[in-house]
Amino acid sequence: MNARLSDATLAVARPSIVRPAYDRASTTVGVVHFGPGAFHRAHQAFYFDELLGRDPTCAVSAVSLRSPGVRNALAPQGGLYTLAELDEATSFRVIGAIREVLVAPETPEAVFARLADPRVRTVTITVTEKGYTLEGGGDLDARHPDIEHDLRTPQTPVSLVGWLLEGLRRRRATGAPPFDVVSCDNLVDNGARLRRAVVQFAETSDRELARWIEREVRFPRTMVDSITPATDDALRRRVEVEVGLVDAWPIQREAFTQWVVEDALQPGAPDLRSVGVTLSNDVPAYDRAKLRLLNGAHSTLAYLGLLRGHETVAEAMADSELARLVESMMREDIAPTISAPPELDLQSYLAAVLRRFRNPTIRHLLSQIAWDGSQKLPFRILGTAADALAAGAPLSRLALPLAAWMVFVRNRAREGADIVDPLAPRLLELGRACTGDAGHDVQLFLQLETVFPRTLAGDARLRSAVEVAYARLPQIG
Repeated sequence: MNARLSDATLAVARPSIVRPAYDRASTTVGVVHFGPGAFHRAHQAFYFDELLGRDPTCAVSAVSLRSPGVRNALAPQGGLYTLAELDEATSFRVIGAIREVLVAPETPEAVFARLADPRVRTVTITVTEKGYTLEGGGDLDARHPDIEHDLRTPQTPVSLVGWLLEGLRRRRATGAPPFDVVSCDNLVDNGARLRRAVVQFAETSDRELARWIEREVRFPRTMVDSITPATDDALRRRVEVEVGLVDAWPIQREAFTQWVVEDALQPGAPDLRSVGVTLSNDVPAYDRAKLRLLNGAHSTLAYLGLLRGHETVAEAMADSELARLVESMMREDIAPTISAPPELDLQSYLAAVLRRFRNPTIRHLLSQIAWDGSQKLPFRILGTAADALAAGAPLSRLALPLAAWMVFVRNRAREGADIVDPLAPRLLELGRACTGDAGHDVQLFLQLETVFPRTLAGDARLRSAVEVAYARLPQIG
């Protein structure tokens, strides 16, 4: 059996493996990251690994808010792990950016020591949307059990917001400058939302601290993108063969990766631009491009592809008729609704998305993309449809994913199968009530106000386009 990956064994890895281009022992922690899951290790840690070759002060202290799993896997490896980049030719790279993994409940003072350290200039975050403990309207959920706990015992927080606030309080008390708080979760207006939550939490106990945070702390908006399939035993076996060392938790992702950060970092922040991060004054434009071109096309491929018997995105894109339809929708229906900043070449971005969809090494299941359609479609498709209606543009292609979702729900209900969606009980009820008549069935779904705003549901042009698409789908599928 091969040896375990570590600093001591890295020298015997296969010659083709890309190694850290710096002396790990000479690096210092300048970044704290909350939520060291797969996406962080495939994305932000990769960029910091690149940056450490230029700036040895950007090593990462990774903090798990609850689970010791990542720590248990990486601690025996000194924080090292393998990143497999899945492209026409898969490449393997050992990432050395993570110097330590802390489990917050086990060593809270070690976490606070990092947060209070003036050498730490940046705190990055990937804890998923639920980790922000927000209400539906975007305010801090004061009745969330974690927030209630942190209000009672702020010195031993359990929520992300609680950790950030106490860390900032300690920095202010010592006169250290604040760190930048960089949310990297797929949450619209992520920086502003997190800032609002932290300030609201501070106001419950220390209004002066709240005002200091408002004045001094920067919460830049961001957009992140890279498909990161889950680690499985097949990847572990492949990494052991290719690297020549055992890695308890390697990571895989597509070769494409994108990180856009609002150009509002404090002076002296890590030079992210030098390693390919886009600093922009219009992050929402990048969000919209991703949401509509990438995610909107993904949902279209999912529902239409499943109807045509496909299993993955790459398989769906190998269907020439479906691929042409999706590309035409992206170029002719979606792209005209996006106002791109000067640094974003929309046509190049669109072409890159299509190449990514065709990547045969990424097994991205259509069934997974089809999850939570009631939550995704309003942002991925309906916004574009509303803009098209306002411009008097045709809706025939944009109506197809909406109709295909309805057929998907109808078919799942007829089969007695479950649906992964917060509205699953209601959707299955609607699916069982469908008769196959386009006018009848479409109207049932348009009554879902949590999905279809009244202005759209009541627009005869949208209803007619969806009805026509719904009636066509048995032929298409």
